[in-house]
Amino acid sequence: MSTIRLTMAQALARFLTAQKTEIDGQVLPLFGGVWAIFGHGNVAGIGEALHGVRDTLPTFRAHNEQGMAHAAIAFAKASRRRRMMACTTSIGPGATNMVTAAAVAHVNRLPVLLLPGDVFANRRPDPVLQQIESFSDGTVSANDCFRPVSRYFDRIARPEQIVPALQRAMAVLTDPADCGPVTLALCQDTQAEAYDYPESFFAEKVWTPRRIRPDESELAEAANLIRHAKKPFIVAGGGVLYSGAEKTLADFAGRHGLPVGETQAGKSSLAHDDPAGLGAVGVTGTGAANALAEEADLVIAVGTRLQDFTTGSWALFKNPGRRIVGLNVQAFDATKHNALPLVADARVGLEELSRALGTWKAPEVWTAKAREEKSRWFATAARYTDPTNAELPSDAQVIGAVQRTSSPGDVVVCAAGGLPGELHKHWKASAALGYHMEYGYSCMGYEIAGGLGVKMADPNREVIVMVGDGSYLMMNSELATSVMLGHKLTVVLLDNRGYGCINRLQRATGGESFNNLLQHTNHVTLPEIDFTAHAASLGALAVKVKGIGELEEALRQARSAERSTVIVIDTDPLASTDAGGHWWDVAVPEVSSREQVRTARRNYETALASQRVGD
Repeated sequence: MSTIRLTMAQALARFLTAQKTEIDGQVLPLFGGVWAIFGHGNVAGIGEALHGVRDTLPTFRAHNEQGMAHAAIAFAKASRRRRMMACTTSIGPGATNMVTAAAVAHVNRLPVLLLPGDVFANRRPDPVLQQIESFSDGTVSANDCFRPVSRYFDRIARPEQIVPALQRAMAVLTDPADCGPVTLALCQDTQAEAYDYPESFFAEKVWTPRRIRPDESELAEAANLIRHAKKPFIVAGGGVLYSGAEKTLADFAGRHGLPVGETQAGKSSLAHDDPAGLGAVGVTGTGAANALAEEADLVIAVGTRLQDFTTGSWALFKNPGRRIVGLNVQAFDATKHNALPLVADARVGLEELSRALGTWKAPEVWTAKAREEKSRWFATAARYTDPTNAELPSDAQVIGAVQRTSSPGDVVVCAAGGLPGELHKHWKASAALGYHMEYGYSCMGYEIAGGLGVKMADPNREVIVMVGDGSYLMMNSELATSVMLGHKLTVVLLDNRGYGCINRLQRATGGESFNNLLQHTNHVTLPEIDFTAHAASLGALAVKVKGIGELEEALRQARSAERSTVIVIDTDPLASTDAGGHWWDVAVPEVSSREQVRTARRNYETALASQRVGD
């Protein structure tokens, strides 16, 4: 067996360069690059190794470890999980800064390879700078925080351990069912240790998507349920896009007359003008999709984990006889709530379901109802997104302005607060992957870093990031990274002076406005934050606009700008779209001295009666 002597870090870097993927007949590097913030736990070992492969595996410097991991996660999502990135940090705070991002990837089933530095395996210099010490367990390090938010975790304490660890890591990162974050904690002395690695370990490997085919008996039972349904309804989740099944879904829904509602992750599976598409479903759903979902006697859940925002906390599907077919690559998701599982890739599963159904179509009266509800919703939604002269426009009115100045191939990116609900209802996606929402973990601060990752995955598409002032203040540093790397973003920053979404939820559950909007916080002086000056200090172009008319003009100018642009607009913290939507289970205190809370509790108990648990 021929071998080559390398350090563990050099072997890791060389292995990553040998991993490839095939997309549309073109062989590409599986790893689009490595994000790195160097420190004493990784600069000497993996830093030197990455320098050696910099021409084939680019290294990108970021400004925040969580932010760079968000960018890597967004890159993977925008690449349909067919390409991914790695992230390396020092030990201590550099490593734990990535834990939140690991949770984002875990919840959203997205691949990212996390390579935090770790303590000395030989323990001779213990405790080293930034080392966490347990009084009862000598094997513990700060990186153990990654265990519950990683699909696979390993600590590399000997150089030869990287061989099986990377092989296991790749099996997880490329598996459609188990896909998620992998953490390989790299002991800093081990990074620099040499070993005679077999040359075969570095042979080129081309990874292609595994398309799981349905079991024959599950397929037959699912087709039988659909044939006997009078009011079948499809819920399209992120798995549709990861599978590249959007055309298959459109053909399936059109051929069999099935209405479709989309989750946050599944939005853009169908173009907004597709006859079968009713838009968003659930707590932030359209009136059209929710009207059909409430009556459905069969829910075909395709590539969705049926999060509470999708199911209205399991109170949305009101038909007492309703059944669920769970078409999903992951049996854990396919069997939720006593669903009939159809464990399969979304594209293959829909194709085989269609063949099994033959010429069957849903009753015309059901399909006609879907068309009527969609037309009614579009008329309703227009009232919320139409132009306005209001001094403080609503989020929906800002969305309308962005929509009117956008092109069909644009990508809108968002993550947390009130904007995801308004975008879910109102954004009209024309092309697949044109709607990029992180709403599995709803992580504030994802937006700008995520937009950067989307732009890196597809530089030819215009990327529009919509972010509230609260999220912007939590994490904005990768705006400077976008300028540094030449990846232009258009950032629309809606300033409602606080956490407007949670303030509305607080009031809706009987609470007084407290500690959410800046004016209701414990303060001596309210900050007058100059977001345009701040964005400009990070290297971006920046402008503050007054009203919707100026916003539209600024958006048009931003399209031709050479670097990232931040457009700031003051908005109303109280206004939101009260049409559409559905109840969401947010527990209200049973006991309170305040009548508003007692009233909210009575309403809450009434709503709980609609929940269907365990069926």
